[in-house]
Amino acid sequence: MLKGNDLESKKYFLFDIDGTLAIDDTIYDGSRELLDYIESIGGRAFYITNNSVKSRKDYIEKFKKWNISAVENQFVTASYATCKYLKEHYEDKKLLVVGTPSFEDELKSFGLKLTHEAEEDVACVVVGFDRTLVYEKVEEACKALFRPEVDFVGTNPDYRCPTAFGFVPDCGGICEMLKVTTDRTPYYAGKPNAQIVKMCMEQVGAKPEEVLVVGDRLYTDIACGINAGVGTALVYTGEAKPEDLVATEFMPDYAFENIRKLYEAFRKSREAVTEGKNPDIQMCSKQI
Repeated sequence: MLKGNDLESKKYFLFDIDGTLAIDDTIYDGSRELLDYIESIGGRAFYITNNSVKSRKDYIEKFKKWNISAVENQFVTASYATCKYLKEHYEDKKLLVVGTPSFEDELKSFGLKLTHEAEEDVACVVVGFDRTLVYEKVEEACKALFRPEVDFVGTNPDYRCPTAFGFVPDCGGICEMLKVTTDRTPYYAGKPNAQIVKMCMEQVGAKPEEVLVVGDRLYTDIACGINAGVGTALVYTGEAKPEDLVATEFMPDYAFENIRKLYEAFRKSREAVTEGKNPDIQMCSKQI
């Protein structure tokens, strides 16, 4: 168990978005109140979504529609982490991209060279959560991946993304199709890669015991927090269900029905400490 991993000690919250704070264009009850409360105590919220459909600037505009003020460096997204990784390893090399125009614009902002065809000088196939996916993109990616010298990078391993009606294939689902076709496995820059959490912590000089990763998915959100050595909280408004905790290798520190329940528990724990009382918030592992 993480030393000092008490809910009232948290100051920096790293939120997944889809299935955690919101679904499609609808923000969940309690999300805005929790974000306001974090700010009121001198804390900071970060958004570590694996959704690579939108750029960081796109998310700022989306949050404005929810009347939530945010700045670009609060969004440490899978697409942003992928851009940084590619800039470090493929700065002067050509990348075959399977992604949305917004994702491509973010890649271009890092000075990266892009193409949509399996040209001879392609160094890496880069796949994101592509809502503009067509079969021609898949075919070109396969052509390139059958050349062993071409690398394979994905933004995130999520198989599916929650929507109002259920789920749609996410980047991991697209990559899985390519994997079973070409026998190639991608490197994922997004969650559960611990670097996502570390990039957030470095901005504010956070200590591990002050950080809580919040998400709806065990194998990305919760695994990311575990890999980074920080606290984790699961909400049951996306993919994971209570029965999934029985056999998971990614046990969260806390689990809540929804984001409002997390807000209420966090506020209660801080107020109890202020009043000199026991917060009485059980760790998830003690409940199972």
